[in-house]
Amino acid sequence: MSTVLETPPPRRIRPSRGDGRLPPTLPSTGGDDGRDGDPSPRRIGLDNAILATVFLIAAEVMFFAGLVSAFWVLRLGAPVWPPPLQPRLPVGITGVNTLVLLGSSVAVVAAMRMFRDSRRRAAVRRLQLAGTLGGLFLVVQGYEWLRLIGFGLTMSSSTYGAAFYTLIGAHGVHVLAALSWLSVTLLLLARGRFADEHMAGVRACALYWHFVVALWPILYVSVYLS
Repeated sequence: MSTVLETPPPRRIRPSRGDGRLPPTLPSTGGDDGRDGDPSPRRIGLDNAILATVFLIAAEVMFFAGLVSAFWVLRLGAPVWPPPLQPRLPVGITGVNTLVLLGSSVAVVAAMRMFRDSRRRAAVRRLQLAGTLGGLFLVVQGYEWLRLIGFGLTMSSSTYGAAFYTLIGAHGVHVLAALSWLSVTLLLLARGRFADEHMAGVRACALYWHFVVALWPILYVSVYLS
């Protein structure tokens, strides 16, 4: 009886790299299509602090949109605005104060540019300037409020007074919150808490500051110049 010998399959010879060594075998990914081991591109996403700030700003936009809409409903429904015997708002000094607040946003932009250029001390000084201008804005606003109250414009004096203090007061609270956030950020920067490659907390603070500043001209035109 004859014996059938099985011939083993020929070995696949991998091409050498020219130096006598074989190239490394790429690990299999389990798929049949495409090249195995191809690196996929990295996806760059938003930092959690910035993403949370974006959601916060979106909520604040809806909040102030409701307040401004309610103000304009009262404004267009009134036969005379401002009502008779009510003090007029300080348009001139508030206009100058608007420039002060806008200047604080310019200082924040300069600070972030200096952070990107690794000019850390100069950037901190610009943030301090922004905080000083924001504090000055609040002081001037508070002084004007005291004068208006002395002239008889209060929350209970008229719908005009209630609408004014509600809308402008809400913005003042937000400026105070942004100023507090900026102060904490400056304190952490002084303690070295933010490294050059981990500036998301500073960028989130700057983003919210720009929002508060950009909101004010809309309120100024609606309340003071309408």
